[in-house]
Amino acid sequence: MNDHATDEVIDRVRKALGRVAPLQSAPPAPPIDEPITRLVHMDVGLPELFAKRAAELKMETEFLVIDDLTEKLIAYLKSNKLKRIMVSQTPMFEKLELVDALRDAGFDAKRWTEITLDESYDFDCAVTDTTYAVAETGGLVIKTSAANGRALTLVPMYHVAVVEPKNFLPDMVDLFDKLAKEGAGAYVVMICGPSKTADIEMNVVTGVHGPNVVKAFILQ
Repeated sequence: MNDHATDEVIDRVRKALGRVAPLQSAPPAPPIDEPITRLVHMDVGLPELFAKRAAELKMETEFLVIDDLTEKLIAYLKSNKLKRIMVSQTPMFEKLELVDALRDAGFDAKRWTEITLDESYDFDCAVTDTTYAVAETGGLVIKTSAANGRALTLVPMYHVAVVEPKNFLPDMVDLFDKLAKEGAGAYVVMICGPSKTADIEMNVVTGVHGPNVVKAFILQ
């Protein structure tokens, strides 16, 4: 259904409800005053800025080269006594044969495409790649798909994300510009550290609405 047809349907509903005011198009968005809006004005040092901001939000970060990723990941999972690991099915992980390596190391590891949503609640940790990493906020941005379900970033108590150099963006202006051009897809998850809430008496509690620990391996 195109925008014109959608407007006609909504207009008919309005008239049926006795609301006869004509539909008005939204005003154009005002131009962004970039010198004021942007807090990051260059592409230099984005990984380091991201790591600094992420640490302020209690996200764990570690720089490494891709050849060390599997070994470092296995060591991290063992150090936290994690046993059941679900992994997004991405080209990078498939090339590394990551799931097979985790199984060889003694973990019960499965690709997202090998489990159901209900089964995801039985896993200790999820390992995903990253669509974008915003240096300004220290936030991870992940587009979900059939091979990279949203439950990966929301259900288990541990979430390990792998950030590639190409993922970094200076700030939120760049992020929303990218999403506007590429499309957001079915769902976009924005992660700024562990899940936090302060609903009860303003006491901050982590891990209630999502992972209690978020670890970012930053590839160099």
